[in-house]
Amino acid sequence: MTSNKQKRCSWCGTDPVYVRYHDKEWGVPVYSERKLFEMLILEGAQAGLSWITVLKKRPHYRKVFDRFNPEVIALYNRKKIQQLLNDPGIIRNRLKVEGTVKNAQAYLRLRESEGKLADLLWQFVDGEPVINRWRTLKQVPAKTIESDAMSKELKKRGFTFVGSTICYALMQSVGMVNDHTTDCFRYSELC
Repeated sequence: MTSNKQKRCSWCGTDPVYVRYHDKEWGVPVYSERKLFEMLILEGAQAGLSWITVLKKRPHYRKVFDRFNPEVIALYNRKKIQQLLNDPGIIRNRLKVEGTVKNAQAYLRLRESEGKLADLLWQFVDGEPVINRWRTLKQVPAKTIESDAMSKELKKRGFTFVGSTICYALMQSVGMVNDHTTDCFRYSELC
C-alpha cells in the first residue's frame, strides 16, 4: 500500500475507501468491456450524489447487479427491478435502476451492430489517455468538448444517465484523461 504521507489530489481526502480508489484505480486506463460497462453504470448512479457514496456501495452493486453482466441485466423484469428498489445497499432511484437495464440493452445492441464499447469510448481521445497538467483542483473541468461528443453519441445509441459531466467523470475514472494534479504522486506514475 502506498504511504499516507505522499501528496494526493485534494478531492481524495483521508477516507480509506477514497484513498484506495485514488491510489489504485482513478485514472488508470481501462479497456475491459465489463469494467467499462460497470463504471458507466456506477458513474450514472452517482449523478447528484458524492462518489464516495457509490464507492462504499460498489461491492453490493456488483452482487445484486450480477457482477455487471449486461446479458443478464438486459433481461431484468419488473419484479427484479422492484427487488432492487427495495434494497438499501444500492441507490434506490427508479430512473437509475431502470436506466441500468436500458444501458445493458443499449450495450448489447452496440456490441451486436458495431463492436466494443471500449472502441466507442476510447475514440474520443484517439485511443490514448490525454495527459492534462492541472496544478489545482479548481482548474479541472467538469466537462469538455470530448465528453460532450461522447454524451451525444451514447444518447444517440440509447444509453441513459450519460450527460457530459457524467461522461467526463467516466473519462477520468477509466484513465481516458489523467486529471491527477501535477503535485499528486499518481500524476507522474500515469504519464
